[in-house]
Amino acid sequence: MTTSSTTPVSTAPAPWDVEMTPKLIRKVSLVCFVAWVVSVYDFTLFGTLLPVIAEDFGWSTAQSTSINTLAHVGVFIVSLVVGPIIDRLGRRNALVILMLGGALASGFTGMATGAVTMIIIRSITGLSLSEEVVNAVYLSEIYRKVKNKGLFYSVVQAGYPIGALVAAGMSALLLPVIGWRWSFAVAGVLALCVALWATRLPESPVFAAMKEARRRKEVGDDDGAQRLLDQHGLEAESHARTGVKDVFTRDLWRHTTLLAAAWLFSWIGIQVFSVLGTTVLVEAKGVSFENALVILVGANAVGFVGYLFHGWLGDAIGRQKTVVLGWLAGALSSLIMLLVPGSTWFVMALYGLTLFFLTGPFAALLYYMGESFPAHVRGMGTNVAHVMAPLGGIVGSGLLSLLLFLGLEMTWAALCSGTIGLLLAALCMMGTRRIDQTATDESAAALTAPEDSSTSDLHMKEHL
Repeated sequence: MTTSSTTPVSTAPAPWDVEMTPKLIRKVSLVCFVAWVVSVYDFTLFGTLLPVIAEDFGWSTAQSTSINTLAHVGVFIVSLVVGPIIDRLGRRNALVILMLGGALASGFTGMATGAVTMIIIRSITGLSLSEEVVNAVYLSEIYRKVKNKGLFYSVVQAGYPIGALVAAGMSALLLPVIGWRWSFAVAGVLALCVALWATRLPESPVFAAMKEARRRKEVGDDDGAQRLLDQHGLEAESHARTGVKDVFTRDLWRHTTLLAAAWLFSWIGIQVFSVLGTTVLVEAKGVSFENALVILVGANAVGFVGYLFHGWLGDAIGRQKTVVLGWLAGALSSLIMLLVPGSTWFVMALYGLTLFFLTGPFAALLYYMGESFPAHVRGMGTNVAHVMAPLGGIVGSGLLSLLLFLGLEMTWAALCSGTIGLLLAALCMMGTRRIDQTATDESAAALTAPEDSSTSDLHMKEHL
C-alpha cells in the first residue's frame, strides 16, 4: 500500500495580474506620501540651515547663495537620469533607488568639508526631489480603478507643506542638541527607512505587463504580447525600449515642450512668491519681518488646503482645466496684492490666495502628467517636464535680482517676474494635450477580470 502526498502549488498571481485591493492601494499611497514628506524635509532642511552652515564654513551671504545656486544646477543634471530609471527599471524600483539616493545625499551633507563637496553632495538630491515624479507615474497606474483618484493623489502631494513644517520643527528641536551635521544624518536615516519600506510594495501591474510583453515579443510570441497589452489597455508600442527622443515624436513634441515650459514659468512664480516670499512682503508691501514670517506660515497652511481643493476640482472639471484656472487666479491675486494698497490683514489674505492658487494646482498637474503620456514613455515624459523646476527656480531668482539691479522697485520686479511667470505658465498649459478623463476611467474599470469588475469597483468605493 502506498500513500501519495501532494505538495500545494503556489497560486500567486503574476505581477501584471496583481489585484489592486483597497488595502494595497492605501499601503502604496502611505509609502509614497511619507517618501515625499522625507524628500521635502531634506530639501527644506538645507535651506533652513544654510545660514548656520555658512557661518560654520565662514561663507559670506553672497557665497552661500552662490553655492545654493550651483547646487541647483547639479540637481538639474542629476534629475535627467530619473526618467530612464522609471521606464526601464520599474516604478517601485525607481522609488527605492531615489530614496536611497536621498539617504546618501542627506548623510554625506553632514560630512561636507567645503563649498565644492557641498555642491557635489547636494546635487545628488536631484534623485530624492524627483520622487514626486515617481509618485505621479506609479500612482496614476495604481489608481486606475479608484474613484476620485485626483483627490487621493492630492493628499499624497500635500506632503510638500508637511515636509516643510517638519523640517522647521525638527530644526528647532535638533539643532541646539546635535548641530547641523547630525541633523542631516537623521534625515538620511529617515530616507533609508522609507527605501527599505518601499521594497515591500508591488510593482505597478502596468509596468509589469509592459515588461512581460517585451519578453514575449523577444521570444517570438507576438500574439501573446499583444493580448497582454490589450488586457491592460496599453498602446501597441508599449513593449519597445524608449529614450528621450520618444517624447518628442510628432504626436508628443508640442505637449512635452509646452508642459516643460509650464513647469519653468510656474517655478519662476514659486521662487518669487514662495521661496523669496518674506523678502517680497518686506520690500514691496512694507510688512515687518516678524509679520512676514507669520504670514508665510499661515499662507503655507492655506496652500495645503489648496492641494486638496485642486485635486478635488481636477476630478470634477478636468485636471488640465484646473491647472489653467488655478494659475490664472494666482496671477490675478498676486497682481492685486502687489498693486493695491492695504492693511497687513489685506496683504495676508491676498498672499494666502496667491499661494493657494500657485501651489495647489501642482496636485492636479502631477497626476495629469502621469495620465497624459503613453505608458511606455510615462516616466521619461513626466521627468523631462519636471526637470525644468530647478531651472525655473534659478531663472526666477536671477530675473528678480536683475530687475532690482536695473533700478525697479520690488513691487514691479516681483510683478514682472513672478506674476507674469505664472500667467505664462497658465497659457502654456492651454496648449497641452486634452485627456478625456471619463473615457480613461471607464476603460480602466473594464480591465482585469470582467466578471468581477462591478463587485471589485463597489468594494473599492466602500473602502476608499
